[in-house]
Amino acid sequence: MDTNDHGQLIGQTLYSSDNEKIGKIGQVFLDDDTDRPEFLTVNTGLFGMNESFVPAADVNVTGDGVRVPFTKDQVKDAPNVDVDSGHLDQSEERRLYDHYGMTYSERSSDSGLPEGGTGRSTGTAGTAGTADTTGTTGTFTSESSAGHDTSGPNTDDAMTRSEERLDVGTTSQEAGRARLRKYVTTEEETVTVPVKKERAVLETEPITDANRDEATSGPAISEEEHEVVLQEERAVVGKTTEAVERVKLGTETVTDEETVTEEVRKEHIEAEGDVDDRRGTV
Repeated sequence: MDTNDHGQLIGQTLYSSDNEKIGKIGQVFLDDDTDRPEFLTVNTGLFGMNESFVPAADVNVTGDGVRVPFTKDQVKDAPNVDVDSGHLDQSEERRLYDHYGMTYSERSSDSGLPEGGTGRSTGTAGTAGTADTTGTTGTFTSESSAGHDTSGPNTDDAMTRSEERLDVGTTSQEAGRARLRKYVTTEEETVTVPVKKERAVLETEPITDANRDEATSGPAISEEEHEVVLQEERAVVGKTTEAVERVKLGTETVTDEETVTEEVRKEHIEAEGDVDDRRGTV
């Protein structure tokens, strides 16, 4: 890496040797003698609240981030170093190189690397590299005092918690059918009807002057028959169809209650470390 290229590292994603994302690069520490990148810091842990140091000797800058020849666990388990002064002392550098299995030398070289070794030189004793996060040698700044996003591009210093809510409505669908059907049944009906009948009545009347001529108009002695036709009424049944009522099929709407149960997802945000939780109840 060129001496003037260290500024481009800040904010990029750091990947491990097995291409696993470790976190965002927050600071670059430069060698006092060569002004070359000596160490990188990467934000790890929940919400990126931990800061781990990684040697910058063999970093590989690619289009999608920066890769180092170390595993993610190796970086996360690196010794904790106090960098409030923005400067690493000789003992801290030695601890870091020992952790990563790299050779450490107090003797400086022109390249900024220890002579005969693979690690970066820290310069002469007591003059360890200084941090730079802006690309200007010898200065120390950071992206944000609130921390950095480790899971993607930096946005702001807050997370948005979302949750699903049920939107319940109604939709019409066919629930059944009703049909109006007319059919014919047969039943007996009894009606009493008065009828008239004629019957023969035998009557006698005495011979009087008024009927004597009619009575003696025939032979004196003879045989004779007289017939009377009798009439009677019989019940005659006829059928007449008449409309008695109208029946129609309609609909009416009634309101009922139905309980709906469905799963919803909710996001939860937890903080780790020394945090004063001032959130209200939502």
